Amino acid sequence: MKHTIIMAAALCCSLAVSAQQRPQQAAGPDFKFTTVDSVAITPVKNQGNAGTCWAYSGLAFIESEILRTQKKAYDLSEMYVAFNTYMERAEKAVRTSGDVSFGQGGDFGDILEVMSRIGMVPDSEMPAGAMYGKNISAHSELSALVDRMVEAATRLRTMQVSPDGEQLYKKAIRAVHEVYLGKAPEKFKYEGKEYTPQSFAKSLGVNAKDYVSLTSFMHHPYSTGENLGVGYAMEAQDNWRWALSYNLELDDFCQLFEDAIKNGYTILWGSDVSEAGFGRQGVGVFNDEVKVESTVSSDQIRLIGADQATAPKADNLPKPQKVVTPEERQAMYDGKQTTDDHAMQIFGIAKDQWGQKYFMVKNSWGNTSGKYQGIYYVTPEYVRAKTLNILINKAALSANLKAKYGIK
Repeated sequence: MKHTIIMAAALCCSLAVSAQQRPQQAAGPDFKFTTVDSVAITPVKNQGNAGTCWAYSGLAFIESEILRTQKKAYDLSEMYVAFNTYMERAEKAVRTSGDVSFGQGGDFGDILEVMSRIGMVPDSEMPAGAMYGKNISAHSELSALVDRMVEAATRLRTMQVSPDGEQLYKKAIRAVHEVYLGKAPEKFKYEGKEYTPQSFAKSLGVNAKDYVSLTSFMHHPYSTGENLGVGYAMEAQDNWRWALSYNLELDDFCQLFEDAIKNGYTILWGSDVSEAGFGRQGVGVFNDEVKVESTVSSDQIRLIGADQATAPKADNLPKPQKVVTPEERQAMYDGKQTTDDHAMQIFGIAKDQWGQKYFMVKNSWGNTSGKYQGIYYVTPEYVRAKTLNILINKAALSANLKAKYGIK
């Protein structure tokens, strides 16, 4: 099936940095991509200088779900999701005396948890950068302050409490987040109707129970046989809620990507994009000529300042792609060559003029990133090698797959 892609140019800013920061890339070939199948998406956004890819991709995924069910485009607030997630992550870090880390990152479970329990607001109520006169995030200063506040709170032996019963450290952390992200509204008007965050979220028609996180690694049993229906908490720093994922055999895991798109569903994709094969010009490949790098991940903040001298490999004429085995994939994860690095939305399938297949990926680095207005083209072999986990609507899965893994 074919679906219309909803795009707009006014929401995003450039990611350009100086030549001293990022070496000039050699020009790659002029790829000519032909869309084979695609699902409706909302406009590409720019997460700016902030580790909030999880919020941008997560809400992009939810917005596509609403487009599918209601045929209506929404622009939801990433800062509202980030604000509430950071408050709860700070509390968990303090409760565990710092054993749970605090940072700008997040996980797919954060999107569903905030929407189902706390609510949602349109982007106009908490737009990125508004508190410092911008239309794009810049969270370095926020992080420098709050990270140290949370770290100090984890070391407190007793906690002071305000007369209303709330611990003072929570008030302090909330106040700093409100200064930089904005204050979460209790009520607001949208299209002439008054809402609370809870009533607005309910009006979107999204049910957290309809979605499932899936992965494929060998250090836990597959969710089959005597472990039918059993999930496990993926060991990633930003999975601080310890959300569970079903563990699928690798071939089953990879097949569902294409099946989902053909059935009209997008995929929320958690992946490692620090490899040389993930070209900053907008193409991602995985073959024997692409060196697998081991790097410290910190999303776009790291990517725009890193030495990308090897990146043009990904934008050369496509070579035969390497299909990794489950053992090779596991070794990259165990060796920290595949890390919890970036989140994006997979929404389509395309082919280039040489017949190579690609997944179409909506990124959150602005519509001037890469050569294709913020859309990236990534081979199935790259997805097979470097995916950590995905979030998907259960309805996108075949009956046989759900029965095999006990997904209800």
